[in-house]
Amino acid sequence: MLTYEDAQSELAQLAEMLGKANTAYHGKDAPDLDDADYDRLKRRNSALEAAFPDLKRTDSPSDQVGAAPSEGFSKITHAVSMLSLSNAFDAEDVTEFDSRIRKYLGLEATTPLPFTAEPKIDGLSLSLRYEDGRLVHAATRGDGSVGENVTTNARTIADIPQRLAHAPKTVEVRGEVYMSHADFEALNANQSKKGGKLFANPRNAAAGSLRQLDAEITRARPLRFFAYAWGELSEPLADTQMGAIDRLETLGFKTNPLTQLCDGPEALVTHYGKIEQQRANLGYDIDGVVYKVNDLALQARLGFRSTTPRWAIAHKFAAELAWTRLEGIDIQVGRTGALSPVARLAPVTVGGVVVSNATLHNEDYIAGRDAKGGEIREGKDIRIGDWVQIYRAGDVIPKIADVDISKRPEDAVPFDFPHRCPECQSDAPREVGDAVRRCTGGLICPAQTVEKLKHFVGRSAFDIEGLGAKQVEQFHTDGWIAEPADIFTLRDRFGSGMQQLKNREGWGDKSASNLFDAIDEKRVIGLGRLLFALGIRHVGEAASNLFAAHFGTWTALSDGMDAAKPLSGPVWDDLVGVDGVGEVMATSLVNAFSNPEERAAINRLAALLDIQDVVRRDTSSSPVAGKTVVFTGSLEKMTRAEAKAKAERLGAKVSGSVSAKTDLLVAGPGAGSKAKKAVELGVQTLDEDEWLALIEGL
Repeated sequence: MLTYEDAQSELAQLAEMLGKANTAYHGKDAPDLDDADYDRLKRRNSALEAAFPDLKRTDSPSDQVGAAPSEGFSKITHAVSMLSLSNAFDAEDVTEFDSRIRKYLGLEATTPLPFTAEPKIDGLSLSLRYEDGRLVHAATRGDGSVGENVTTNARTIADIPQRLAHAPKTVEVRGEVYMSHADFEALNANQSKKGGKLFANPRNAAAGSLRQLDAEITRARPLRFFAYAWGELSEPLADTQMGAIDRLETLGFKTNPLTQLCDGPEALVTHYGKIEQQRANLGYDIDGVVYKVNDLALQARLGFRSTTPRWAIAHKFAAELAWTRLEGIDIQVGRTGALSPVARLAPVTVGGVVVSNATLHNEDYIAGRDAKGGEIREGKDIRIGDWVQIYRAGDVIPKIADVDISKRPEDAVPFDFPHRCPECQSDAPREVGDAVRRCTGGLICPAQTVEKLKHFVGRSAFDIEGLGAKQVEQFHTDGWIAEPADIFTLRDRFGSGMQQLKNREGWGDKSASNLFDAIDEKRVIGLGRLLFALGIRHVGEAASNLFAAHFGTWTALSDGMDAAKPLSGPVWDDLVGVDGVGEVMATSLVNAFSNPEERAAINRLAALLDIQDVVRRDTSSSPVAGKTVVFTGSLEKMTRAEAKAKAERLGAKVSGSVSAKTDLLVAGPGAGSKAKKAVELGVQTLDEDEWLALIEGL
């Protein structure tokens, strides 16, 4: 079972790797991951965020689309953002996608809900803007908001019309630039003959060809284009997704002939299977099938998350497996003291990437048990020397899926999981209900200290340029930083000469000065980001923002922690009543501030910072601004998710429980204990119609 700390550590690694991959691919045209591996990493990130929503990072790859545009091209701001898609991994995920949409829209299971299913082309996304039927510019996805102006290059692609007849006055056509297998092989053969650069795969070749500063090079490359979506429109293309695709074809664009209308999850999965069987013979690369709600009016109701639409999902093709020898098991200590086992493997290639380690999660996983004591892998334990099967489905550190007992060495013995911290030798007990052992060394454990500092300077936390994990380890080893506050006193302690730092390998006058300037720039920080940077167990990025929004200011939060210390009373009740905050999360936060040593360290840090208050949205005209609202029962004219989102947009706080702090209870049919408690406390209760009348027009 994946632990909280494992997930947090893995998400940090994913953010770093995917960030570097985006920069290498989009910014330098020198990808360091092939397409399949990039997609697997992205899938793993999404799966972890779904399992641990409070760990989602501010620099989450889920919230990033592509990368910042290259400086070699002028920039174009997309009138409508170019978003990415969330992923499905199996038939169960597809069924869940359908159920999630029905729940959001309030549709019964028997209500028809058609979808389109189309191959997911493995190429480079491109947006084409036409005005009065004339192509005026073409832009890459970029970071989703701003892309690169590749208009001159796009005009050289035969599949892209220069003019459109009978088109809306303004239309942005979106699709994928790609290269066929035959053209890719011919291009590489020609490149080899000329002694030029060879491309790793058709996608990289297509991306590199479109992003040439010399359009004549692009013209010489065999690029193609499939249209499948749109951005800004002066008038609708159609009422349905399929109708809009047909309209794009009549305008002169090539659309994928395998796109099909399906009447539900079962039909979607069936079509997915048919496309997968044809995959090897298509002549171009695809990496899955995209499903979209066909009714465009329903798409509009479903809307978007931060970077993905609710009405679409990409059903990716399966992960890959390989067998290798387990050569050792290392125990790593995380910032919360968790002892995490990592498998050291004889290097093996899995899906084009050489793998040399894998996560082992915890001692139960090694022993062949799940968290409840049930068998996994048919009860087979994992031993050093075993022949093991490696599974990659977007993992930075892959998993061990199986063990071949028939190849087990005769001298292999069960792994003896340590009961003491390998770093400081403190006891590492396993608390009841916890899946991992934790070092009790706290501040005396160097591993915990270093990991906390690494987290503190991470991209989702303070993100200090020039101060990464490597520098943190160096400075901690040298005795320069032992706690976060020490980072912000470095300049004062070194003085103007900076001689100690300059004498270190890799540092000089300029780099040292830049580091101190970068540190000073981060003295101003938002309350939510600061909370996340503290690395408090169970308090991830989403939770930090919830707490920040609840208290608003550092002073209010600090005072609130003191008042909530008994884990009882009005401040505590108010805190755990915040929608999305549970007792475990709240207890962890209060306990961190109640620990004398930890509180002292936090106060030393806060004294060196300018902590920004939470900026409240202007809801001066809202009748529910600042009020605490609870929804209960079955809403009939909107789903609970829609009602909650609307209330929060209007400045209300949505709570999951009724208390003396509750201002309004919105009760639908079937309201039970919450409605009864509201009566007892004298809380104003509205039915759904009264609630809608209250917020009408807002």
